[in-house]
Amino acid sequence: MGRPRRPLLDLERITTTALAVVDELGDLSVPQIAKRLGVQTASVYHHVNGRDGIIELMRERVASGIDTEALVRGPWESGMAAWARSYRAAFAAHPRAIPLLMASPVRAPMILGQYERAVALLLDAGFALPDVMPVIIGLENLVLGSALDLAAPEAMWEVADAAATPRLAAALGAAPEGRADHAFELALAAYLAHVRGLAAEGRNVPATPDPGSPGAP
Repeated sequence: MGRPRRPLLDLERITTTALAVVDELGDLSVPQIAKRLGVQTASVYHHVNGRDGIIELMRERVASGIDTEALVRGPWESGMAAWARSYRAAFAAHPRAIPLLMASPVRAPMILGQYERAVALLLDAGFALPDVMPVIIGLENLVLGSALDLAAPEAMWEVADAAATPRLAAALGAAPEGRADHAFELALAAYLAHVRGLAAEGRNVPATPDPGSPGAP
């Protein structure tokens, strides 16, 4: 009998299967993935570093859909906004993976490179170094919360008796379609307006002298 044309297992198949399991069940285990692939659990461990390694593969797969080109050109505000919209769309495709990814450290070089671009964009815009990660993490909180919201029903409030909650009923009736999209854009605009002030403050902070420079203490 000849050898198979391709290995029974590879990282691509493991990642695809893992995402399918998480999309369906909201969690995963290595035995579950092995069962779906029709192999022994030990065979999966031969390719990945256990459950944590599979989670990181899923993170890479989902994050590969994020467009980071805007982070290396143009003003910081438009760059961060474009990154946020692309980030949200990529994770909204797999909302049940978000809790797993949020509970595991980021290690993949490709993803760390995306953060490197975001940090460079903010530093070049004048943000003080201590403000950079809070700004990025705050944006991520907004993005991932909205990605989860996209998976929720359009009608999240069921008002059976409008007389009991008349203002809520009126507000729901006046709300435009695309609840999650409108809420995200509103929150993103508010975020950008707030952190704009941090950029201005950062530009007014005196630079720390280089220890090797003549003016350094």
